[in-house]
Amino acid sequence: MAANEKRLSARRKHTLKSCMLVVANTLLENEASVKAGERETFLKDKIPPLELPYSKDELLELCEKLHEQIDMSEEERYCLEFKLNMVLEEVRDLNIKIVDLRGKFKRPRLKKVRMSADAMLKALLGSKHTVNMDLRANLKQVKKEVKEEDKQLRDVGDWRKNIEDKSDRKKMFDS
Repeated sequence: MAANEKRLSARRKHTLKSCMLVVANTLLENEASVKAGERETFLKDKIPPLELPYSKDELLELCEKLHEQIDMSEEERYCLEFKLNMVLEEVRDLNIKIVDLRGKFKRPRLKKVRMSADAMLKALLGSKHTVNMDLRANLKQVKKEVKEEDKQLRDVGDWRKNIEDKSDRKKMFDS
């Protein structure tokens, strides 16, 4: 893409832009004419052609009929505006309440609490808590067997006796 842009001269770019603008302008004009045609057809469908009577009584009757239609449409518009204003006012009040609530209560930073499962259940359920969640109590306890050799090594006793015993052994090897 960059290589193609470098090949285009400034004059060529200008002519391409002007061609694009002309095409866009014709498209906009066509769209505007289509919209105007749609508007005309809509108005012809909704509004009957106005037939003006020539006598004064007929003109007065037509004016009265038009005034009644205008009054009805104005009443509908007034009712809709009133309902809209009520809803908007309610929305404003609720937004103000929300802002007030946010301002009054600051969320505290939560701290980590080390709590056992029993304490947590007791806090949640109160005095109804009877289940024991102490898992360590349910574990099997294995007793360690103490070997006699290990016991002798632990009970070293007096160090002088050990030396004397070792010296007797040395004498046995020497002889």
